[in-house]
Formats: sequence, structure tokens, C-alpha cells
Amino acid sequence: MWYVIQVRTGMEEEIRQQCERVIEKEILEHCFIPYCEQMKRYQGEWHKERKILFPGYVFLVSEDEEQLYHGLKKVIGLTKLIGTGREVVPLAEDEVDLLMEFGKEEQIVAMSEGIIEDDRVVVTSGPLKGHEAMIRKVDRHKRRAYLEVEMFGRKIETQVGLEIVAKVAARGKIKGKR
Repeated sequence: MWYVIQVRTGMEEEIRQQCERVIEKEILEHCFIPYCEQMKRYQGEWHKERKILFPGYVFLVSEDEEQLYHGLKKVIGLTKLIGTGREVVPLAEDEVDLLMEFGKEEQIVAMSEGIIEDDRVVVTSGPLKGHEAMIRKVDRHKRRAYLEVEMFGRKIETQVGLEIVAKVAARGKIKGKR
């Protein structure tokens, strides 16, 4: 089962390392932070960088919920386990499937590429392909897509890399190409 812990933003990597140190390997199968690739412009050039996909969250994989809960009590800086009140709730199967589809085994969401057809975004390649409905806003200048994802039992906003390579009119005429 996959679980999520909430931590102070900026402390994700430190908490992940601490979990791996203090929780026995028999209890904690895997501990990770999903990342995404984004483009950032500095020194006159575009550079690919990794950003945390869900700031303030660390993901854990364990089959023993109770032992995991006790192990997490040793972790300093943990805000809370995501759940419903007193019980810890694992991620839903569709949430796990989405994370695996987007980030694959390495849990890194690669850059996507697309076009704007009239006022509609059409993703032509990358993890966002087929998930255009999640896109709330596109920032062409920063090469980002702002998403609304159903995760942890609520809607979470996040951003991933999206390069819009062309803007096309309905009749197929290219308005502007990058």
C-alpha cells in the first residue's frame, strides 16, 4: 500500500532520508518524492530542472500499516499522515495508477509537448498526453501546465513541464510557431 505523509515544505528530502534511516526495511519497502521536469531560462538559455511535484508531501510504500505508523513516530519534523482523523488511509488505486503512469518507476514526470488548437490544448507527447482535462492553465512563456489533480482525497494543484510548439487555427493554419 502507498501512504502519504505531510511535512513542512522544503523539508521533503530530509524527511525522506530520515524515514529510510529510522524505519526498518522490513516495514518500509520504499520511500520517495515524485518530481517533474520543468524548463527554466537563465544565462540566456533554457535549462531542464527537477522540481518537487507535490511540495510538502513524502510517499511511503509499506504492507504493514500499524508498524509503519509506529515507525513514523520516530521521525522528527513529520507534520501528519494523510488519513481520515485517527486512521491512516492508503492512496486509492486510481491515485497510485496515475502516479505510476505520470512518473514511471523513477517517479519523475518528464516534459510534455503539445499544440494549441483554437483555444484547446492538445498534448502530442509526454505523460500529459490523454490527460488534457486536468490542465487548468498553460503558461507558454514559462513552459508549464498548471494541473488540478484528485489526490489524497481532495483536489491538489500542481505544475508540470509543457512545451507548446505551435498555435493552430481550426482550418490547420499555423498562427505562431516556436
